[in-house]
Parts: sequence; C-alpha cells; structure tokens
Amino acid sequence: MKRSHSTKRIIRTISNFFIFFLLAAFVTTCCIMLFISALQKSVGRKFTEEEIALAAKMTMVNVVLISIGMTAVDHYRRKRIVELPVKKIVEATSKMIEGNFDVRIAPIPGLAADDGFQEIIARINQMAEELSSVETLRTDFIANVSHEMKTPLTVMQNYGTLLQTPDLSEEKRIEYAKAITDASRRLADMMTNILKLNRLENQQIYPNPTTFDLGEQLCESLLQYESTWERKNIEIETDIAESVHVCADAELLLLVWNNLFSNAFKFTEDGGKVSLTLIADEEYATVKVSDTGCGMSTEVGAHIFEKFYQGDTSHATQGNGLGLPLVKRVVDIMHGEIGVESAIGIGTTFTVKIRRAENELEEPR
Repeated sequence: MKRSHSTKRIIRTISNFFIFFLLAAFVTTCCIMLFISALQKSVGRKFTEEEIALAAKMTMVNVVLISIGMTAVDHYRRKRIVELPVKKIVEATSKMIEGNFDVRIAPIPGLAADDGFQEIIARINQMAEELSSVETLRTDFIANVSHEMKTPLTVMQNYGTLLQTPDLSEEKRIEYAKAITDASRRLADMMTNILKLNRLENQQIYPNPTTFDLGEQLCESLLQYESTWERKNIEIETDIAESVHVCADAELLLLVWNNLFSNAFKFTEDGGKVSLTLIADEEYATVKVSDTGCGMSTEVGAHIFEKFYQGDTSHATQGNGLGLPLVKRVVDIMHGEIGVESAIGIGTTFTVKIRRAENELEEPR
C-alpha cells in the first residue's frame, strides 16, 4: 500500500516536471525568439550558426533549471498546503473510526483562516466533540440501565430463594411474593419508560393533537391516586379554572400529569399536602403541582430532567430516574415549557405551560 502510494507520488512529480518543462520551454523559446529578432534588427547582422547553437544550448539549460525550480516550488506548495492537511485529517478520522472520539486536529499554520482545509478541520473537530458527548451518554446510559436492572433482579432472586425455605409461614410467603411482584413491576415499568423515552427521542412517536378540556384530564389523573392520599392522610388542595381547552396529544400529556402526581405523593410524608392549580391566559394554560415533601437543593434541581438521575436516594427503590426525563421530552414535543422550584424541607412545585387551543372559544355547545 505504501509502495503504491510512493509510486503514485513519483509519477505525479515526473508528470508535473514535464508539464512545467513544456510550459517553460514554450515561454522561454518565445521570449528568446523575440529577443533574437529584436537584437538582429538593432545590430544589423545575422548571427552565425555557432552563436545560434550556443544560444539554443543556453536556452535548453535555462528551461531545465526553470522547470526544476517550478517543480520544486509546486512540490513544496502541495506538500505544505494540500498533503499535510490531508494527512492530518486522514489520521484523525482513522482514529475516530477506531472509536477514539477525543482526537482533535490542531489548526495548521501557514493556511489562511478562510482556507477550505481550515473549515474542514473545524467541522471535524466539532463532529468529534459531538460524537464524544454521544458516546459518553451511551456509556452512562448502559451503565445506569445495568445498575437499575440489577437491583430488582437481585430482590427477586433473594426473595425467590427465601420462598424455597421449608416450613415457611403463610404470612412470610405472601410478604416475599409481594416483594417479588413489586420488583418485577418496577423492572417492567423501567423497560416501558426506556422504550417510550427512546421512541420520543428518536421521533418515532408522532403526536396526535386533539382539543380537550385540560381541567377534566387533570382531575381524572389526580383521582387515580385517591387511595394513596387517603392512606397517607395527605391533604389535597385544588384550584382549577373551568373550560380551559388545549390542543395536544392527550395520551402523551397524561404521562406528564401521572409522573408529576406520582412524585408529589411519593415524596410527601404522611399528613402533608399536595396542591394542583390550573390557570390560563390568552395564550397558555399553566399547571402547577406542589407538594410539602422533602424538597431538593438547587444543584439537584438542575439535574432532575437527566435520565436515571435521582436526587433523593432514600426513595430510589420507588422509581428509576426516568419519569422526569420522559416528562421533559413530552413537554418539549408539545412546544411547552416546564420548570421546577424547590427548597429543602419545604417542598417542590413543578410548573408546566401548554399552549391553549386557538379555536376553544368556538367549541360547539
């Protein structure tokens, strides 16, 4: 391969030499002919054959020297301006093909800032940076999935082993079976959320927007947790504006409310309070879900929409860190906004803004 490449370079150098030789010979001959013609007229005599032969030899030598010089200059120019950038680009892209996305190409001195190669180098560095970020996310994602799967699988394995204990009481058998069921349900929920999030991120789920009453949907979603708030003696406070219609995918939007309510009840201690507020202006419907739970720091709040991130590890067994990233992605697809305000020991408030239906005032009675 190297020999073939070297042979091509030699052939190209020889070809360039002959091209420059012919060009230099043509230009030099024309100049000499014009010079001799002018000189004959000024001297007033014709040159002898010996003088013409000597002039021809000198011309040939000059042509050869000029051709060699032009070939050398062209070779240096190509090596500096073309071959060097190409070599660096090939080396960098070869490393990227092998999986090394940390490689970067340094700007080549001597090339103009607006040179095409400088632009290519900048784009390759940008691409390498993006690929490095994607690879990091992929590695972290695999590590996190493996970790999250290991926990429920370990629980199921341990309790499955305990179920095989001889003379196990009925009470313990039910307890262990329930633990296995809860772990398997958590594992199934995690797989479901991973698939949903993956389809959303890859735009394989296309929203099916319809116009519906947002207040009714919020109430229906909240009522699903009635047994939870009664068991934990949680106070429910609602302030829902009437006849607030939005144009969105109802099924996807339901994922948002279910996740927000689930988190609110999960992090609110017995005797606490969960609040639901719906207000609207001419453009947006704004939903606020508040709780009096443990709250979180500003640092934790900055990462809660990242996959598998769990700020409160004491509740880690109740979730898998995929709910809020799923919420964020759905809200983004709806061209809405989501924010969070929280303070440790006081509680958390999630605010979601969804664009109202343009024709809601014209809804049939």
